[in-house]
Amino acid sequence: MSAAVDKVPRMKSTRAIRIALLSAILAVAVTAASASAATVIHFQSESLPAFEAQLHKHEVHAVTFHPTPAPGHVHVSMNDGGHFTVVYAAGEQAHLVALATAGGARYAIATVKPKAAKSTHHTLRYIAGGIVIVVIVVVVTVLLVDRRRKLGERGGDEETPGRRAERT
Repeated sequence: MSAAVDKVPRMKSTRAIRIALLSAILAVAVTAASASAATVIHFQSESLPAFEAQLHKHEVHAVTFHPTPAPGHVHVSMNDGGHFTVVYAAGEQAHLVALATAGGARYAIATVKPKAAKSTHHTLRYIAGGIVIVVIVVVVTVLLVDRRRKLGERGGDEETPGRRAERT
């Protein structure tokens, strides 16, 4: 009876540990999700004359030029934390770069990197590996089931020496 009484608190403590662990994992997941959502920057549209006025007033922190596809656009980060997008013509980029450097803002010009052709060799290798793993699992399962079936049949057919003596 005392052994049964000792098991009950362990089960409750194990359950409490599992619940605490699950709640900690959920808290970390929620925190990670909110942190990744907080890093998304939303750019608001702004006119080119307003952008030039902000550059003259030294209110711009950083500027990133995206010349392609035409017409180009500029991502502007303000000193107060605001973010704007300004559309400009291709011929105005040099003028805007000069204004940005004169206004003390950092600037970068984004380049489009061509995407490399996706290799099907690795994809086929992963598919073949997955098929091999599935075949191995099926073969092992069939062998284990067959072995258990044979052991079950053999155990029921054989008579032990004690049973023979009881029958006679």
